[in-house]
Amino acid sequence: MALLPDSNAAAILTVFNAINSYRASLGLAPVKYHATVASLAQEWSNNIATREVIQHRPNFWTDPRALNPNNGAGEVIAVRWDRDAAQLVEWWKQSPGHDALLRDPRFNVMGIGITYTDGNWQTTPNRYTIWGVVNFFGYTTLPAGTTTRPGGTVTPPTDPVAVCEPDNKYQPPTVNLSAASISSAADLVSVGPDGTVYSYPSRGNAKYGAVKKIGVGFTGLKELFVSDWDRDGVFDLIAQRTDGALLVYPGRASGGFGSPGVLGQGWQSLNLAIGNWCANNRLPQIVAMDASGGLWLYRNAGLTFIRSQAAIGTGNKAVRLSMVDYNADGLQDLLTVEPNGYLRLYRGSGLGTPKQEARPVVGAAWTDYSALRALQGVNGPGTTGVAGLGTNGVLEYWDLTSGKLTTPVTVGGGWAGFRLAQ
Repeated sequence: MALLPDSNAAAILTVFNAINSYRASLGLAPVKYHATVASLAQEWSNNIATREVIQHRPNFWTDPRALNPNNGAGEVIAVRWDRDAAQLVEWWKQSPGHDALLRDPRFNVMGIGITYTDGNWQTTPNRYTIWGVVNFFGYTTLPAGTTTRPGGTVTPPTDPVAVCEPDNKYQPPTVNLSAASISSAADLVSVGPDGTVYSYPSRGNAKYGAVKKIGVGFTGLKELFVSDWDRDGVFDLIAQRTDGALLVYPGRASGGFGSPGVLGQGWQSLNLAIGNWCANNRLPQIVAMDASGGLWLYRNAGLTFIRSQAAIGTGNKAVRLSMVDYNADGLQDLLTVEPNGYLRLYRGSGLGTPKQEARPVVGAAWTDYSALRALQGVNGPGTTGVAGLGTNGVLEYWDLTSGKLTTPVTVGGGWAGFRLAQ
């Protein structure tokens, strides 16, 4: 199911007004609005629409974006083949269970998520056009940022400190990587159309040596990442597959990779970045952005299934996510590429949540690049930069050692049809 990027502002206002008009007819107080609660509802609306599943979110009231309700919580969901948002409310009124939530006197804050998809009842009778989710919460004291109608800004969740705590505080061993498939954090890795993986060893000064074939069979990828995931001193490959599987291939110092371990399933709709987001944790972590712009942090559990997830903030919808120390302060930051081509910076704090500040646009026309890869040591020890693969097959490198993007250097050409590992 394809999500459509049409504005949902009018539909959200329609649902908000219809619910409160109904409550007024029953002599009940109106329910106010909160943008942070709305981000929770919108994320779930996008989630179920993408999966084409009408499903309630388990334990949604425990999410940081629920803002700790202490007087009840409820969720209603409805779908339609047309875009008549008012009829979503009419359907809820006709369903006893949903109607009980609409008229619950405890609730004083709601958030609404509306998602449009490409369903059509004539040709796809089981696919819908509009998906609606409303989360209701009751608070003894209204949370800061509550408004009388849709609007306002999103309040970030409390920093999830526990998700950054390392299981072990250790430095990775120093390993001779001369025989390893990937010899440094400055190497470039690509995937050919047939699933063959190649490595280009860094020679310094943005120059690269002869290509090496380091893997085969890497088809069905959404993205491929390079990271020393298990911190044994050897670089691994992490494959995000289009079927939702997230796999880690442990690197061997003698060359090649071991059998893949499964880190998770259901990851196909997320944009990922992998790196040392948490300053106090030597293990890499995963930061993900969902389709609504929500940011999530996943704790590294080694070569086993990831079972820890924490909401760390919200942002603008993006088509690509990359992690790099953009401003040279020693902390990892996020760069997102938005559908309009803007490159936006989310400065890291060293904690779970990014810094709470205006997030500047630091570039434009970045949809011309099909991939971004953070690199270290390209121009010598301690240097940091970003490589970008253009849709024209040209690979460019921007040095970030000064804390900002510099003029790009062309690294190579003829990469059309190849995928750059991140």
